[in-house]
Amino acid sequence: AKLPSWFAGAHGELHLPSGRTRQYSLCGDPGRERQYRIAVRRIPGGSGGSLEVHGLGVGQTVEISDPRNAFMMPLPGSASRAEKLRCVGGGIGITPILPMIRRAERLGLSWSLCYCGRHRDSMPFLDELLAFGDNVHVHTDVEDGVPTVDELLAGVDARTAVYVCGPPPMLAAVRRDIPHGTELHFERFSPLPVVDGAPFELELAHSAEVSEVGEDQSALAALRAIRPNVAYSCQQGF
Repeated sequence: AKLPSWFAGAHGELHLPSGRTRQYSLCGDPGRERQYRIAVRRIPGGSGGSLEVHGLGVGQTVEISDPRNAFMMPLPGSASRAEKLRCVGGGIGITPILPMIRRAERLGLSWSLCYCGRHRDSMPFLDELLAFGDNVHVHTDVEDGVPTVDELLAGVDARTAVYVCGPPPMLAAVRRDIPHGTELHFERFSPLPVVDGAPFELELAHSAEVSEVGEDQSALAALRAIRPNVAYSCQQGF
């Protein structure tokens, strides 16, 4: 059937058979009204969500929410005063960027992408992106070293809108050193680390069970240790 429409930057909430709920960016084509595409990096040492997704069988049914968007893409000349786009993707953070550059290309906008990863074999959709030619610059730690902010933001000026999705250190560096007044849009795919935390106790109201929350933990992390299937969303603390 025709699916609810979505725009570049959107994500869906996947409800897995175990009861786990995970959010994944939609990285396909919004014009395909009967298809959603997501990409899930398999993390053997993670919390189990990615392993469960990779264990799903062809034809198995799972539930997904309507698309939501906290990483909107206002277009230059309309909701944005920018004249060109600079996209920065780190690893699996490339997924929400993909529909953005496709839209920019389709509309004839001036855009460029810096795509970063440890090595080329670890970077999803690389062949798909290289088809865009000189608009895409690939930077790997193995070949080029850890990217500097100057490399991430090459060509950025006051007329540029910057879109970034990647690991926390990348986002922190871009937010710290981006030229003043530059339009910046970003999305995290992992929570911020706890800074200057203090330990405390968390009590579950119904069971009166008490969990110790460490100084470097979030309440959710401690709760998941005793309730691994508890529902949660983005882990950003909103």
